[in-house]
Amino acid sequence: MELDFITQNSIIYVLIAWVVIVAIAKGLKLEKYGFEIKAYSLTYKNKKVNSILVKILGRTKRGIRVFADVSVISGFIMMGFAFWFLLNNVSNFFVAQTEFSELTVLIPGVTLTSSASITYFLLSIPIVLVIHEGAHGIVAALEKIKIKTGGFAIFIAMFAGFVEPDEEEFGKARKISKLRVIGAGATSNVIFAFVLGAILLTNPFFAMVLPEPLLSTFYDLPEGVLVLSIIEGSGAEKAGMMGNDIITSINDIPIFSPVDFPSLSPGEVASVSVLRDGQPLDFNVEIMESPDDPERGLIGIMRDNSFAYKPVMNFIEWNDPNVSMFLLWLWMISFFIGIINMLPLPILDGGKFIHTIIDQKISEKAINVVMWGIYAFTFALFGLNIALSYIKSGWFTI
Repeated sequence: MELDFITQNSIIYVLIAWVVIVAIAKGLKLEKYGFEIKAYSLTYKNKKVNSILVKILGRTKRGIRVFADVSVISGFIMMGFAFWFLLNNVSNFFVAQTEFSELTVLIPGVTLTSSASITYFLLSIPIVLVIHEGAHGIVAALEKIKIKTGGFAIFIAMFAGFVEPDEEEFGKARKISKLRVIGAGATSNVIFAFVLGAILLTNPFFAMVLPEPLLSTFYDLPEGVLVLSIIEGSGAEKAGMMGNDIITSINDIPIFSPVDFPSLSPGEVASVSVLRDGQPLDFNVEIMESPDDPERGLIGIMRDNSFAYKPVMNFIEWNDPNVSMFLLWLWMISFFIGIINMLPLPILDGGKFIHTIIDQKISEKAINVVMWGIYAFTFALFGLNIALSYIKSGWFTI
């Protein structure tokens, strides 16, 4: 009951935490140290960032030059992948709904409601931002574009990092130099995600997000989820399911672990396939209401919730599930922030990337028309994915 109260009122706790942060910042008079404090934001700017970046560049110039060139190519690839994913996802909603990926915007206290998910999110975001903005800055230094200031901002529970290049120097820079600087942030996030993902292939938790054929390549897959017992009077009992059955699919969705169970509605009839003493059986199970949430459906079983995936590369011991979940969140946020950031929208790197490409090739008026057309299409596509996710499952929280 106490946990439910905290979960249902998480946004209140986020706001209380923000008030405490602002009060402490005011009390310590952080304005003296470069902080700008407002009721809705806390911003820090440092004018020494450029000298720090130049020192780092002096030791890594050759590698940074290769990275800068790769960033231009990967910028196009990531933008194309983001559009392909969003368009394909909309298509799946109408053609193959079992393959539709539900999307939500991660907002602490609103869509992130458990204390664990908020903690993992808040710990991951600063790391991702430092990598992202540091890559922008180091490539700007390579291209001899001065960085005036760098820093971070907190908007209640949302984080932002930034480096501010000298606008005059950036404007005079070659087009390829601009593209290198713009593409570097997202590229650094995705490269970091690939490196972290390679390490996480030794972790059973990473199987939760891996698609086929990677899943079966790097993990020994369990037969399914073990049924510990049957709830009396449930649809599972009436259909003939028994304890020790191993559920292998629900509504033709393969089941390897508890996270694979699909959302079900009370009153619907689900097709459940099991293994019983090695023999496959099929049942039509009427879905019952959850005692905690009348809108959530249950098959009517007590299941084994242990995670049975076994990594093929099992040379790292992962004993602390909190560390595993934090690294999984860090991987997820780094990868998707990198990809989504290359969508052509006004506040994202993708918008600057496209604007740089078409700049000076057509009139300023034509550029504005083209850019706002691209912005409108991208925003509509992204919004449609969010809306279809709501239609399928309502607002879902993590």
